[in-house]
Amino acid sequence: MSQNTLIHSLIRPAVRSVAAHTGITPNHVTTLRLVTGLAAALIFAQGPYGWVAIIGGFIFVLSLLLDRADGELARHTNQMSVAGHWYDLVSDCIVGISIFIGIGIGVVHTAGLNALWLGVLAGLGIGVLFLELSVLNLASVRGYELFGGRITVDSDDAMIVVPVLIWCGLAAQVLIAAAVITPLAALGVGAIGLLRRPVRRSR
Repeated sequence: MSQNTLIHSLIRPAVRSVAAHTGITPNHVTTLRLVTGLAAALIFAQGPYGWVAIIGGFIFVLSLLLDRADGELARHTNQMSVAGHWYDLVSDCIVGISIFIGIGIGVVHTAGLNALWLGVLAGLGIGVLFLELSVLNLASVRGYELFGGRITVDSDDAMIVVPVLIWCGLAAQVLIAAAVITPLAALGVGAIGLLRRPVRRSR
C-alpha cells in the first residue's frame, strides 16, 4: 500500500503532535484501531440503520484513520519493526472480515438469512486477499495518483465510502457489492500469481 495517500496527509499533523507530546507507540495505535474496528462491526450487527448506523459509521471512520496513523507514527518515530508490521496487517484483515460479517448480521431481519452468507463471503474474500497479498506476495497494491499527482489514493482509502453508503441506507447494497468484488479480486490476484510463477524446466 502507498504510504502517502490523501488520508495519510490528513492525519500526519495529528500524528506528529502525538509523537511530540505523548509516549504512545505504533502498537498502541494499532490496538486501538483493532478495538474500534471490532466495535464498529458489533454496532453494525445490531442493524446498520438510524442512530446505530451513524455511531457505527463514525467509529469505523475513526478506525480507518487509526489504520493510517500507526504506520505514520512508526515512520515518524523510527519505531518500524517486522512484528509491528504484521500486527498491523493482521488487525486490518480481522477488521475487514468483521465489518462485513457485522453488516450481514445487521441486515438479516430486512434482507433475509442470505445477507449473513453474503457477509461471510465478503469476509472470506478479504481473508483470501490478505493471504495472497501479504503472506504469499502474489501481487502488490500501489497508490493511484489523481489530479495530476496532487492526490494519491489506494484500495484501503476506498473503505471510507462504506460508512457513507450505510448512512445513505445502502447497507444491503454495500454487502452485495463486497460479496461480489472481494472474491473476484481474490480470484484475479490468484490468477496473476499463477501466471507470474516461473516455469520449472525439466532436465
